[in-house]
Amino acid sequence: MQSCDDTLEIFEAQGAPPLPVTSDQGYVEHEGARIWYATYGSGHPVIMLHGGLGHSGNWGYQVPTLIISGYKVVLIDSRGHGRSTRDARPFQYELMASDVVAVMDELQLKKVSIVGWSDGACIAMILAMKIPKRVAGVFFFGCNMDPSGTKDIAPSPVMDRCFIRHAHDHAQLSVTPDEFHDFAAAVGEMMKTQPNYFAKDLADIKVSVAIVQSEHDEFIKREHAEYLARSIPGAEFILMPDVSHFAPLQRPETFNVVMLDFLGRMLY
Repeated sequence: MQSCDDTLEIFEAQGAPPLPVTSDQGYVEHEGARIWYATYGSGHPVIMLHGGLGHSGNWGYQVPTLIISGYKVVLIDSRGHGRSTRDARPFQYELMASDVVAVMDELQLKKVSIVGWSDGACIAMILAMKIPKRVAGVFFFGCNMDPSGTKDIAPSPVMDRCFIRHAHDHAQLSVTPDEFHDFAAAVGEMMKTQPNYFAKDLADIKVSVAIVQSEHDEFIKREHAEYLARSIPGAEFILMPDVSHFAPLQRPETFNVVMLDFLGRMLY
Protein backbone atom coordinates (compact mmCIF):
# COMPACT_ATOMS: atom_id res chain seq x y z
CA MET A 1 0.00 0.00 0.00
CA GLN A 2 1.35 3.39 -0.97
CA SER A 3 2.28 5.92 1.69
CA CYS A 4 0.00 8.94 1.58
CA ASP A 5 0.30 12.25 3.39
CA ASP A 6 -1.54 14.57 1.04
CA THR A 7 -2.43 17.00 3.84
CA LEU A 8 1.11 16.94 5.33
CA GLU A 9 -0.30 16.20 8.77
CA ILE A 10 2.29 13.45 9.27
CA PHE A 11 5.07 15.72 8.04
CA GLU A 12 4.03 18.50 10.40
CA ALA A 13 3.94 16.15 13.38
CA GLN A 14 6.97 13.96 12.66
CA GLY A 15 8.92 15.29 9.69
CA ALA A 16 10.14 12.91 7.00
CA PRO A 17 11.52 9.51 8.10
CA PRO A 18 14.97 9.76 9.74
CA LEU A 19 17.93 9.52 7.40
CA PRO A 20 20.09 6.39 7.59
CA VAL A 21 23.14 6.46 9.81
CA THR A 22 26.37 7.43 8.05
CA SER A 23 29.93 8.06 9.14
CA ASP A 24 30.66 10.04 5.98
CA GLN A 25 29.49 13.53 6.77
CA GLY A 26 31.13 16.85 7.42
CA TYR A 27 31.48 20.46 6.38
CA VAL A 28 33.15 22.33 3.54
CA GLU A 29 34.30 25.88 4.19
CA HIS A 30 33.31 27.96 1.18
CA GLU A 31 32.67 31.64 0.49
CA GLY A 32 32.05 32.63 4.09
CA ALA A 33 29.91 29.61 4.98
CA ARG A 34 30.21 26.09 6.38
CA ILE A 35 28.29 23.76 4.05
CA TRP A 36 27.09 20.48 5.55
CA TYR A 37 27.09 17.29 3.48
CA ALA A 38 26.61 13.55 3.98
CA THR A 39 26.95 10.52 1.72
CA TYR A 40 25.22 7.14 1.74
CA GLY A 41 25.66 3.95 -0.25
CA SER A 42 27.82 3.35 -3.30
CA GLY A 43 27.49 3.50 -7.06
CA HIS A 44 26.75 6.34 -9.46
CA PRO A 45 26.56 9.55 -7.36
CA VAL A 46 23.25 11.38 -7.09
CA ILE A 47 23.17 14.78 -5.38
CA MET A 48 19.84 15.61 -3.73
CA LEU A 49 19.09 19.34 -3.37
CA HIS A 50 16.19 20.25 -1.09
CA GLY A 51 13.74 23.13 -1.33
CA GLY A 52 13.77 26.59 0.19
CA LEU A 53 13.45 26.78 4.00
CA GLY A 54 13.94 23.01 4.25
CA HIS A 55 16.96 20.77 4.71
CA SER A 56 18.34 17.44 3.54
CA GLY A 57 16.25 15.46 6.01
CA ASN A 58 13.22 16.23 3.83
CA TRP A 59 14.53 13.51 1.48
CA GLY A 60 13.90 10.83 4.11
CA TYR A 61 11.55 8.86 1.83
CA GLN A 62 13.96 8.95 -1.11
CA VAL A 63 17.40 8.15 0.34
CA PRO A 64 16.76 4.49 1.32
CA THR A 65 15.20 3.79 -2.09
CA LEU A 66 18.23 5.22 -3.88
CA ILE A 67 20.65 3.25 -1.73
CA ILE A 68 18.79 -0.01 -2.40
CA SER A 69 18.77 0.84 -6.11
CA GLY A 70 22.57 1.03 -6.16
CA TYR A 71 23.30 4.74 -5.99
CA LYS A 72 25.70 6.79 -3.92
CA VAL A 73 23.50 9.49 -2.40
CA VAL A 74 25.00 12.88 -1.58
CA LEU A 75 22.96 15.24 0.57
CA ILE A 76 23.83 18.92 0.93
CA ASP A 77 22.15 21.48 3.17
CA SER A 78 21.99 24.70 1.16
CA ARG A 79 23.76 27.68 2.70
CA GLY A 80 21.82 29.07 5.63
CA HIS A 81 19.56 25.99 5.67
CA GLY A 82 19.66 23.05 8.05
CA ARG A 83 23.15 22.61 9.47
CA SER A 84 24.85 24.92 6.96
CA THR A 85 25.74 28.48 7.86
CA ARG A 86 25.71 31.67 5.79
CA ASP A 87 27.38 35.06 5.80
CA ALA A 88 25.70 38.47 5.64
CA ARG A 89 25.22 38.46 1.86
CA PRO A 90 21.71 38.13 0.42
CA PHE A 91 20.76 34.64 -0.75
CA GLN A 92 21.69 33.96 -4.37
CA TYR A 93 21.04 30.80 -6.34
CA GLU A 94 24.37 31.14 -8.16
CA LEU A 95 26.25 31.33 -4.85
CA MET A 96 24.46 28.23 -3.57
CA ALA A 97 25.35 26.44 -6.81
CA SER A 98 29.01 27.26 -6.19
CA ASP A 99 28.67 25.69 -2.73
CA VAL A 100 27.58 22.44 -4.39
CA VAL A 101 30.65 22.52 -6.63
CA ALA A 102 32.82 22.96 -3.52
CA VAL A 103 31.29 19.81 -2.00
CA MET A 104 31.76 17.92 -5.26
CA ASP A 105 35.43 18.91 -5.27
CA GLU A 106 35.83 17.90 -1.61
CA LEU A 107 34.33 14.46 -2.34
CA GLN A 108 36.20 14.16 -5.68
CA LEU A 109 32.98 13.62 -7.61
CA LYS A 110 33.79 13.91 -11.29
CA LYS A 111 30.27 13.52 -12.67
CA VAL A 112 26.91 13.37 -10.92
CA SER A 113 23.20 13.24 -11.52
CA ILE A 114 21.19 15.82 -9.60
CA VAL A 115 17.68 15.65 -8.19
CA GLY A 116 16.44 19.13 -7.33
CA TRP A 117 13.22 20.10 -5.59
CA SER A 118 11.97 23.69 -5.78
CA ASP A 119 14.94 25.98 -4.98
CA GLY A 120 17.16 22.91 -5.21
CA ALA A 121 15.97 22.38 -8.77
CA CYS A 122 17.00 25.91 -9.71
CA ILE A 123 20.45 25.29 -8.23
CA ALA A 124 20.66 22.03 -10.19
CA MET A 125 19.83 23.74 -13.48
CA ILE A 126 22.46 26.43 -12.86
CA LEU A 127 25.00 23.65 -12.37
CA ALA A 128 23.92 22.11 -15.69
CA MET A 129 24.64 25.46 -17.34
CA LYS A 130 27.88 26.23 -15.50
CA ILE A 131 29.60 22.82 -15.27
CA PRO A 132 27.95 20.59 -17.92
CA LYS A 133 30.88 18.17 -18.10
CA ARG A 134 30.30 17.23 -14.48
CA VAL A 135 26.50 16.81 -14.67
CA ALA A 136 24.97 13.66 -16.16
CA GLY A 137 21.41 14.86 -15.82
CA VAL A 138 18.97 17.01 -13.87
CA PHE A 139 15.65 15.90 -12.40
CA PHE A 140 14.02 19.32 -12.12
CA PHE A 141 10.97 19.18 -9.85
CA GLY A 142 8.68 22.08 -9.07
CA CYS A 143 10.69 25.18 -9.92
CA ASN A 144 10.85 28.24 -12.16
CA MET A 145 13.74 29.82 -14.05
CA ASP A 146 12.37 33.36 -14.05
CA PRO A 147 9.87 35.15 -11.77
CA SER A 148 7.07 35.01 -14.35
CA GLY A 149 6.79 31.26 -13.73
CA THR A 150 5.34 31.57 -10.24
CA LYS A 151 1.71 31.74 -9.20
CA ASP A 152 0.12 34.17 -6.78
CA ILE A 153 0.39 32.04 -3.66
CA ALA A 154 -2.80 31.45 -1.68
CA PRO A 155 -2.48 30.41 1.98
CA SER A 156 -3.58 26.86 2.72
CA PRO A 157 -3.45 24.35 5.59
CA VAL A 158 -0.89 22.29 3.64
CA MET A 159 1.52 25.19 3.30
CA ASP A 160 0.95 26.20 6.92
CA ARG A 161 1.89 22.71 8.07
CA CYS A 162 5.00 22.70 5.93
CA PHE A 163 6.04 26.10 7.31
CA ILE A 164 5.51 24.92 10.90
CA ARG A 165 7.72 21.87 10.31
CA HIS A 166 10.43 23.99 8.68
CA ALA A 167 10.41 26.35 11.67
CA HIS A 168 10.68 23.44 14.08
CA ASP A 169 13.54 21.84 12.16
CA HIS A 170 15.38 25.15 11.89
CA ALA A 171 15.26 25.50 15.66
CA GLN A 172 16.70 21.99 16.03
CA LEU A 173 19.45 22.14 13.37
CA SER A 174 20.54 25.71 12.74
CA VAL A 175 23.39 27.54 14.47
CA THR A 176 20.94 30.47 14.62
CA PRO A 177 17.88 28.64 15.97
CA ASP A 178 15.98 31.77 17.01
CA GLU A 179 16.22 33.53 13.64
CA PHE A 180 13.82 31.50 11.50
CA HIS A 181 11.58 34.42 10.55
CA ASP A 182 14.53 36.57 9.43
CA PHE A 183 15.88 33.57 7.51
CA ALA A 184 12.49 32.95 5.87
CA ALA A 185 12.21 36.61 4.88
CA ALA A 186 15.68 36.55 3.28
CA VAL A 187 14.90 33.39 1.30
CA GLY A 188 11.54 34.86 0.29
CA GLU A 189 13.25 37.95 -1.08
CA MET A 190 15.45 35.75 -3.27
CA MET A 191 12.42 33.86 -4.55
CA LYS A 192 10.68 37.12 -5.53
CA THR A 193 13.55 38.39 -7.64
CA GLN A 194 15.47 35.30 -8.79
CA PRO A 195 16.27 33.36 -10.89
CA ASN A 196 16.36 35.36 -14.10
CA TYR A 197 17.22 33.06 -16.98
CA PHE A 198 15.77 33.23 -20.47
CA ALA A 199 15.10 30.82 -23.31
CA LYS A 200 18.48 31.62 -24.89
CA ASP A 201 20.21 30.59 -21.64
CA LEU A 202 18.23 27.36 -21.42
CA ALA A 203 18.96 26.56 -25.06
CA ASP A 204 22.63 26.17 -24.19
CA ILE A 205 21.98 23.33 -21.70
CA LYS A 206 23.51 20.14 -23.09
CA VAL A 207 22.73 17.62 -20.33
CA SER A 208 19.72 15.34 -19.94
CA VAL A 209 16.84 17.11 -18.20
CA ALA A 210 13.42 16.06 -16.96
CA ILE A 211 11.05 18.92 -16.15
CA VAL A 212 8.70 17.41 -13.58
CA GLN A 213 5.53 19.28 -12.68
CA SER A 214 2.92 18.26 -10.12
CA GLU A 215 -0.72 18.47 -11.14
CA HIS A 216 -1.62 20.69 -8.18
CA ASP A 217 1.59 22.66 -7.67
CA GLU A 218 0.89 25.62 -5.41
CA PHE A 219 3.82 27.69 -6.66
CA ILE A 220 4.69 26.96 -10.29
CA LYS A 221 2.55 27.51 -13.39
CA ARG A 222 2.20 24.45 -15.59
CA GLU A 223 2.69 26.56 -18.70
CA HIS A 224 6.03 27.72 -17.32
CA ALA A 225 7.17 24.13 -16.81
CA GLU A 226 6.10 23.31 -20.37
CA TYR A 227 8.01 26.37 -21.62
CA LEU A 228 11.15 25.14 -19.84
CA ALA A 229 10.81 21.72 -21.45
CA ARG A 230 10.46 23.31 -24.88
CA SER A 231 13.43 25.61 -24.34
CA ILE A 232 15.96 22.99 -23.21
CA PRO A 233 17.21 20.75 -26.05
CA GLY A 234 15.97 17.19 -25.59
CA ALA A 235 14.23 17.87 -22.27
CA GLU A 236 11.18 15.82 -21.39
CA PHE A 237 8.09 17.11 -19.62
CA ILE A 238 6.59 14.85 -16.96
CA LEU A 239 3.28 15.64 -15.26
CA MET A 240 2.88 13.95 -11.88
CA PRO A 241 -0.86 13.51 -11.15
CA ASP A 242 -2.73 13.85 -7.85
CA VAL A 243 0.08 15.62 -5.97
CA SER A 244 1.27 19.13 -5.23
CA HIS A 245 4.61 20.89 -4.71
CA PHE A 246 5.23 18.49 -1.82
CA ALA A 247 5.01 15.24 -3.79
CA PRO A 248 8.21 13.68 -2.30
CA LEU A 249 6.41 13.77 1.07
CA GLN A 250 2.81 13.28 -0.04
CA ARG A 251 3.16 10.28 -2.37
CA PRO A 252 6.80 9.17 -2.06
CA GLU A 253 6.41 5.91 -3.95
CA THR A 254 4.92 7.73 -6.94
CA PHE A 255 7.70 10.31 -6.85
CA ASN A 256 10.40 7.67 -6.45
CA VAL A 257 9.25 5.63 -9.45
CA VAL A 258 9.49 8.66 -11.74
CA MET A 259 12.82 9.72 -10.23
CA LEU A 260 14.40 6.25 -10.54
CA ASP A 261 13.23 5.86 -14.13
CA PHE A 262 15.03 9.10 -15.07
CA LEU A 263 18.18 8.29 -13.10
CA GLY A 264 18.36 4.81 -14.59
CA ARG A 265 18.58 6.29 -18.06
CA MET A 266 21.60 8.36 -17.01
CA LEU A 267 23.64 5.19 -16.63
CA TYR A 268 23.46 4.17 -20.30
